[in-house]
Amino acid sequence: MSDGHVTTDGSWVPDACTLPTVEQPLRLAEFDQFFRDAVRGVDRLSAQHLRLRLDGAQQTESKARELAARESSCCAFFTFDIARSDPDTLMLDVRVPAAHVDVLDALARRATAARTRR
Repeated sequence: MSDGHVTTDGSWVPDACTLPTVEQPLRLAEFDQFFRDAVRGVDRLSAQHLRLRLDGAQQTESKARELAARESSCCAFFTFDIARSDPDTLMLDVRVPAAHVDVLDALARRATAARTRR
């Protein structure tokens, strides 16, 4: 797998990720569950910028911050920003450099698919 390559099982784990391989399916499952529980909308603002509209619950914000921090520690190319647009809505912006657009594409597909399975 080359850097930024998305695996054939639909995951978005590139070689640049330093998370141990054995832990990757668990992290993917955590993201999928988070997407199912919290994502209310998926907006692609540019090739390198994805915005997830989340429910505004405090536990959603806590989980988003925790997942973003853990993901940033193993996949340093991700930039995550979390902000409230109003008391009931939380925005999670995810940005990647041009070399990792395919990873963001896969993340967007997973978020959209999980949202529709809710």
